[in-house]
Amino acid sequence: MNEIHRCPWGDTDDALMREYHDAQWGRPCHDERELFEMLILEGAQAGLSWSCVLHKRENYKAAFDNFDAAIVAAYDETKVAELLANPGIIRNRLKVAATVTNAQIVLRLGGLDKFMWAYVDGKPIVNHPKGFEDMPTTTPLSDRISKDMKKLGFKFVGSTIIYSYMQAIGMVNDHMAWCDFR
Repeated sequence: MNEIHRCPWGDTDDALMREYHDAQWGRPCHDERELFEMLILEGAQAGLSWSCVLHKRENYKAAFDNFDAAIVAAYDETKVAELLANPGIIRNRLKVAATVTNAQIVLRLGGLDKFMWAYVDGKPIVNHPKGFEDMPTTTPLSDRISKDMKKLGFKFVGSTIIYSYMQAIGMVNDHMAWCDFR
């Protein structure tokens, strides 16, 4: 029987984490809805674990109209209050408000796909980390993207969040060199 090799964080009994590792993380994404979803979820993770956010992902999809940026951009104070009362999501006023603001900016940009992927000329950066010590939490590129996004008015887009986002949408493939899912 062949043994499957996964990055340590994906080699877990947590089926959601394993599935995310195996099927999504590090894989190029160009779907606008999913790009927006991952931006919001990565921002929601700030100060928390990815596992916590991942286990709330379906609740987020339901609460935020399946991450339809056009709908989210039009949320009013009543909807924000409803979201802040929703125990299925992370009820942080700044993060919820950032979701609305970020949706409005995404609409002004015409989407995230061309915007984000232009930073890497449409080609993923493939790293070959042998361990976590070889994997950065920020890079000069994530610093630049973060700075550019902040200038546009995006919220919860610090360099660490943006580097995680780049990994989540496959702009960066940081699967360990020995991982079967690289």
